[in-house]
Amino acid sequence: MMSEQEALKCSNARNRGGTQRVEGKLRASVEKGDYYEAHQMYRTLFFRYISQAKHTDARELMYNGAQLFFSYNQLNSAADLSMLVLESLEKSEAKVEDEDLEHLAKLFSLMDPNSPERVAFVSRALKWSTGGSGKLGAPKLHQLLAVTLWKEQNYSESRYHFLHSSDGEGCAQMLVEYSAQRGFRSEVDMFVAQAVLQFLCLKNKNSASVVFSTYTQKHPSIEKDPPFVQPLLNFIWFLLLAVDGGKLTVFTVLCEQYQPSLKRDPMYNEYLDRIGQLFFGVPPKQSSSYGGLLGNLLNSLMGSGEDEEGEEAQEHGSPIELD
Repeated sequence: MMSEQEALKCSNARNRGGTQRVEGKLRASVEKGDYYEAHQMYRTLFFRYISQAKHTDARELMYNGAQLFFSYNQLNSAADLSMLVLESLEKSEAKVEDEDLEHLAKLFSLMDPNSPERVAFVSRALKWSTGGSGKLGAPKLHQLLAVTLWKEQNYSESRYHFLHSSDGEGCAQMLVEYSAQRGFRSEVDMFVAQAVLQFLCLKNKNSASVVFSTYTQKHPSIEKDPPFVQPLLNFIWFLLLAVDGGKLTVFTVLCEQYQPSLKRDPMYNEYLDRIGQLFFGVPPKQSSSYGGLLGNLLNSLMGSGEDEEGEEAQEHGSPIELD
């Protein structure tokens, strides 16, 4: 007699064969141009699979269907099936896996960059991915999104997602290109300074160090090793050393000595207040946190909003600009 394990394998093989036959029929409908009928059939099958708790089959069918519709420029149908991929992940309470994150990033890359569907998709995808690590979304998903946006030369959105990833090297390479394409020669130091300070505000000391060393090594307008011609770069170099040492007196003297450079951007001292609290034991200011526009920007960076709607806005909103 057939063992239970062998029976399960045969059952899975039959199910897979049935799914492949269904996919073949749906593909044929799309290739004939019967887009509406094919779309409706995909939806019908999705809800049938979900009702049978066949979440993996539902997800795979929708993922392949979305890519098929994208290839025929049926963007609305493709976006709808992409949302169903997310719905299957949510309903199944699936563990956050790299393969699923890569599939979500692939669908994101195929969407029209200016479509509202893409904004809704990325917000929902990041929210789902918080089942892993990171309040504002899985770092791996942020990294994949950042790379796609970098390829699209959407540098400000890309750098926002890099900040919430752990890819300091990729962030630095993107910033070198961003600086060359959109920045003035006099601003080459400001591109990396802001990124380092923001990584430190997010308590990501390792990425802060990597983004600085990679950027200064690869940028054609910067010396490869310290000391640098630009005082701001020397400040960042000393700051990273001070963070490792943790001595408040060193941090305080450093900030005082480089005030002329730090005044180039009013946000720098706001970031340094936060860095002082995180790494040097500086008590928070007695005043009501941070106020006004600067406070909103800093709070957006650090994801301090508690309501879900606020969080979703932060997830895809690129709240802190370079220019």
